[in-house]
Amino acid sequence: MPDLIVLGFDTSAAHCAAALLQGGALVAARHEDMAKGQAERLMPMLEELLVEAGLGWRDLDVIGVGTGPGNFTGIRVGVAAARGLAVALRIPAIGVGAPEALAFGQVRPCRVVIPGRRGEVIWQDFTADDPKAPAESRPQQAAADALPPGPAPAAPVVGIAEGVARLAALRSDSPQPRPAPQYLRAADAAPAREAPPVILP
Repeated sequence: MPDLIVLGFDTSAAHCAAALLQGGALVAARHEDMAKGQAERLMPMLEELLVEAGLGWRDLDVIGVGTGPGNFTGIRVGVAAARGLAVALRIPAIGVGAPEALAFGQVRPCRVVIPGRRGEVIWQDFTADDPKAPAESRPQQAAADALPPGPAPAAPVVGIAEGVARLAALRSDSPQPRPAPQYLRAADAAPAREAPPVILP
């Protein structure tokens, strides 16, 4: 579809980012750094992009969302928003991994390295020339100074939200699974120690 209108967004790290494509052209984009508050900022930001482009929610053809790995809460915020919008608008929502989005437009082979917490990074190597193809490897986590041999880390050529939107557009011509978070480790929060409440019949 040459005039596909795609809204992509990502809240998988300390930011809230969104991009709007129309017919393959980037017509609006936002990227705001924030350690928290993505849940409150995301929907107003998406509204702002649509207004800037002179479009409404019902004009959208595809939703793209970053699925991480990254911040647990941020990923859930983005994925939940994408699923809700897809149901309400009756359009597909397509999940895109953060390293995949940042690898968009790179000369392959390439390695994407995303700063993480506690001196660690998230990294992934890409070799296939076709960005529509599933990645040959999964994202991994390692100490920043302990990466295995491979391609030199490449600087992104598009913002993460634009990468999400462009890959969602490319993949929208075939059925895709519902977006789901990608996690590399268990949550920091410990499970509750008390017994759950009893639900009365």
